[in-house]
Amino acid sequence: MRPFVSQRSALRGSVRRLTAAGLAVALALPLAGCLSNEIVPAAIDIPKAYRAGPRNADAALPSVVWWRGFRSKELTDLIEEALTSNFDVAAAVARIVQADAQSRIAGSALLPIVDLNADATRSVSSRTTGSRGVLGGVQSGGSSPSTDYATALSASYEIDFWGKNRAALRATEELAVASRFDREVVALTTIVSVANSYFQMLAAHDRLAIARGNLAAATRVYDLIKQRFDVGTASALDLAQQESVVAQQRASIPPLEQILRQNVATLAVLIGRTPAAVRVRATSMSQIAIPPVTPGLPSDLIGQRPDIREAEAQLASANANVHNARAQFFPSITLTGVGGYQSSALRTLMRPESVFFNLAAGLVQPVLDGGRIQGNFDLQKGRQDELLQLYRKAIVNGFADVERALIAVQQTARRVQLQRDVVASTRRAFEIAETRLREGTVDLVTVLNTQTALFQAQDALAQAQLERLIAVVALFQALGGGWQAPRDDRPKVAELPRTPQEISFPVQDLPRFQGHWPR
Repeated sequence: MRPFVSQRSALRGSVRRLTAAGLAVALALPLAGCLSNEIVPAAIDIPKAYRAGPRNADAALPSVVWWRGFRSKELTDLIEEALTSNFDVAAAVARIVQADAQSRIAGSALLPIVDLNADATRSVSSRTTGSRGVLGGVQSGGSSPSTDYATALSASYEIDFWGKNRAALRATEELAVASRFDREVVALTTIVSVANSYFQMLAAHDRLAIARGNLAAATRVYDLIKQRFDVGTASALDLAQQESVVAQQRASIPPLEQILRQNVATLAVLIGRTPAAVRVRATSMSQIAIPPVTPGLPSDLIGQRPDIREAEAQLASANANVHNARAQFFPSITLTGVGGYQSSALRTLMRPESVFFNLAAGLVQPVLDGGRIQGNFDLQKGRQDELLQLYRKAIVNGFADVERALIAVQQTARRVQLQRDVVASTRRAFEIAETRLREGTVDLVTVLNTQTALFQAQDALAQAQLERLIAVVALFQALGGGWQAPRDDRPKVAELPRTPQEISFPVQDLPRFQGHWPR
């Protein structure tokens, strides 16, 4: 055992000397300053309140199941089925699985690689004799076969002195976090698409009912004019004008039926079914409640919207990639070892005299690589700057989306109320005109004008109600409704770090994902 001890001591001395040499080379490099942490400002001014919203600091964020506020069981069933059956959501979940697997692959570089090797080699070597033939050549004396057996464990480990492998792992972990937020973005988009398609169906149903009612009213007026025409108190022009109104109302029905049926097909795709397997009982927009929604504080939006959180996670991944690219300028220190048994006879393979081992330490310092490492570093820095701008854009877009949605909710609510007044006044005018037409005390031009105004006002009211519902849905979407982020996990916009250690997300708080998070 003494030779083994002496070899091990010599190996320790060699490793110590190699490590010291590597440190000396690294400290002498002019690029050593690249490892310092850099903090860049996000340069985003967070408003204290939304310009178009209530100035209430205690306003509540949207509920996780905000769509139930519309008080429609059919809509709730469609949305909840879409969350479990939508193909885009399922694809987003599959991307989460891929991202988790990629993080496990990257994390393997932080652990030793151990292989078990076993082999048997049979070889034949020629034996020669000293006798010479007639021509003086050496004559062969035959061959001797031999077999060698060996079994060994080999291990290698790269010392992650500069954090290169840890940064690579951090980059993939942040991408795994981003994939979860991407799933939430897809889910929220799916919810909004289902709600909008359903409301368009209700609007088409209401407009169909209005169009059919207007057709019946126009036909009733036509019959009155026809009676007057038959007795000679109305002209052929009067009859033709009313006939044109009836034809226009009849022609407005097929496009509305088309909208109704096509939105059924759209809903079928969103819930993962074929259109033939979907049955939707469209009722009326009048049965849909308008849920109250308060925007809260603008600072809450940064932690609430999944697209902003996804952009930040991608930026954190880019930060880690920059750290990894920096570390590639510095030496790589690798430890390798092989130990096992080797013998020419199988029966003596596992005996102490058959033991062998090799230990080695290596250091590799890049010197000339044609600019590959520098190019990769510049690439990662450029990618980091790109994602920084996209992160800033996501924040600003979030604020703008909420402002636009708040304005739309306010103005569409006002429009609906005003349009209801228009419908009420035009209906009274039409009823009076129709009554006087029966009495023969009004001219037909007045009747035509009042009925046309009523038909248009009723259809405009239905469209205004649809726009109001879509505006409310857009506000929930702009506020990131559908999941709640923990309040102590909100990103800090005042200081946006470049280093991967500065941005982290507790994965146990991530929403609605039942899977394994690698560590």
